[in-house]
Amino acid sequence: MSPKEWVEKTGAIGIFSKSGRYGGTYAHKDIAFEFGSWISPMFKLYIIKEYQRLKEAENNQYNLEWDVRRLMTKVNYVLHTDAVQKHIIPNSKFSNEKQWIEYANEADLLNVALFGYTAKQWKETNPEKALKGQNMRDYSSINDLLVMSNLESINAELIKRGTSKEQRFEYLKKNGKRTKGAVRQS
Repeated sequence: MSPKEWVEKTGAIGIFSKSGRYGGTYAHKDIAFEFGSWISPMFKLYIIKEYQRLKEAENNQYNLEWDVRRLMTKVNYVLHTDAVQKHIIPNSKFSNEKQWIEYANEADLLNVALFGYTAKQWKETNPEKALKGQNMRDYSSINDLLVMSNLESINAELIKRGTSKEQRFEYLKKNGKRTKGAVRQS
């Protein structure tokens, strides 16, 4: 049976045969790859290897982007903690050994503004990940890390200006939503 007869009798979709000058059998690329794989084991191996190479390259690109954004978040977190140290700690009601609470409060201010929950709430929801020393930012999207980086920088400036915690939270929450939307659209 010729390819043209087979197409006509089976009502095949994605493949057609044309006779005459410039004629031939044409198929959707998925069908062509499958046919090529069937008639040549070497071709099939080539396709598998190429697919694996492309997936690895794609994965490496994603990891690189994620690492860069995670690093950026960490850098801006230093700006944030410096602002806490210079502008909040001197007025803190906590003793020297409990000043870490101020840092945690400010980190949770950012977490709640962006994610809607505190680090403690995330740990309680994800105990197996918390036991491994992981946190919510380790599981954040690239977009969320980018937005968090911006919020850390903004909060540092607001702290330096003496803006109240309540005002900072409202501003960060609005800015986080707006920035998340802008990042998604780009």
